[in-house]
This record gives sequence, C-alpha cells and structure tokens, in this order.
Amino acid sequence: MGNTLIVRGLGTLVPVQVSTAGKQAVSDFFHWCEGVGLSELGRLEPVHVAAYVEQLGKTHSAPSVKQHLAAVRMLFDWLVVGQVMKGNPASVVRGPKHVTKRGKTPVLSPEEARALFEHIPTDTLVGLRDRAVIGVLIYSFARVSAALSMRVEDYFPQGKRWWLRLHEKGGKHHEMPVHHTLEEYLDRYLDAAGIRDEPKSPLFRASDRKSKILSERIFERRDAFKMVQRRSKTAGIKTRIGCHTFRATGITIYLTNGGDLEKAQQMAAHERMKARGRPSSTTGDPML
Repeated sequence: MGNTLIVRGLGTLVPVQVSTAGKQAVSDFFHWCEGVGLSELGRLEPVHVAAYVEQLGKTHSAPSVKQHLAAVRMLFDWLVVGQVMKGNPASVVRGPKHVTKRGKTPVLSPEEARALFEHIPTDTLVGLRDRAVIGVLIYSFARVSAALSMRVEDYFPQGKRWWLRLHEKGGKHHEMPVHHTLEEYLDRYLDAAGIRDEPKSPLFRASDRKSKILSERIFERRDAFKMVQRRSKTAGIKTRIGCHTFRATGITIYLTNGGDLEKAQQMAAHERMKARGRPSSTTGDPML
C-alpha cells in the first residue's frame, strides 16, 4: 500500500493530536511534494524531507521550520504505526539550530493588566465574553487554543469551588480550581449569554459583526487575536501583544507575588519552565 498511495489529499489526513498550525504545515509539505513530482508516498525518502526543510528555511524563521518538520514527522510516525509505511523518512532529518536566550513574549505589568480589564465594557455580551476570555488566559495560565476549545461543561463545580477543564496539547485534559475573580467574570458572562443549560456547546462563541449577537460558532484564535489588539489599543497599551502574552503575564505576576515555581508549572501544565521571576515565598496569587 505504501508504494501506491498517492500523496494528494494527505494534507487533510492527520492525527487528531496535530494542531491547526501543524495541519497546515503537513498540507504545505504535500503540496511541495506534488510540485516536485513526488506523487507516491512510497517514494518519499529522507533526502526529500531534507530538501523541503532547506527550501522552507529560505522563507521561514528557524522556529517555524522546526514546527513544520515536527508536524511532518508526527504524521509519518502515525502512518508507520498504522502500517501504511515501513519507515519514517523524516525521523533522521534535523531542523535548523535555534537558541533563545531571552523570551520574546511581551509581558504586561499588573497596572497594564488592570487597565485592560477596566477598559472592557461590561454592559454588552461581547464585552463580558472578551473579559472572560482574557481572564481565563491570565488566571489559569491557559494556552489560547486550550481556552477557546472549552465547552460550557468544562466550567464545573467541585466541592465548594468551581473548576476549569482545559484541553491541552496531545489530547491531555488539565483541571484546576478557578480564581475568585475569574469565577465572577465567567458567571456574569454565562448568565448574560444564557448558555448554562447547553453543556456540549462552545463556552466562548463568535459574535455576528453587525448585530453583535453571539452565534453558535466557536470563537476562533484569529478572532481572539484581533479582539486582543482592539482591547489593548483602547486601554492605551502601546506594546503589540498577542494572546500568549496573558499566559506569560499570569505566570509572571504569580511568581512576583511569591508564588511557587513548581505550583506554577502544575497550573500551566508545563513540564519544564524557567522562572520569569524570583519567588520570595511558597505562596502566591495572580491577583491583579
């Protein structure tokens, strides 16, 4: 089968664990294969993957090239396990070297974070949604993809507290208690949206551009990024920030207030993390 399977269409045949960016990377690779005349999966060899990586490096940064290669390697691993291929042609291909000595993610100060929240109007449903989204990113240290993929049922009571269930990379679920401020943000949003009785529906929904009414569609990452840009501009924040800024901001404030690094790693579902601040005690709160 591996000698006859045509690569056309394989860009959409990817494991569920692959991210949206990874799926695009796989699609780009197979489009390149077709462009150079590699139409049969069984003909792919490490030299072809290496040639693609080299060409990609002329137009993309080193981290982007490494991300593309990782996605392609994961797909071939999946095909090998499924006995579609005998070996992974990307397994021996190395990506470009990339060493980062200083994080590039902009981090907001506590004052900037407060100003951002204060400038989000809470008399509209869209405003309540945006405040809740940013609140989840800051207070739970969540990745934007994990936050936006949550369903209504992923905000749930357990004992005397409310919890969040985040859908992290690799299909992993990460549960953590909700900060009391974030609980207020989420409760006001859910009550205004009237979706508490729809457990399987998206927690954060896209809004209609004209009517500003929330639809049943999930709030996409690109729309969240645009929202963040609008809200930061309104708050007078000059630094160009992104969705990942809030995860970094929450971790930084938590550690600065005396939070424990090991607990921060657990909260962020991060296996390894360098300290962004020096904790002064074993307790801390990402209170803004």
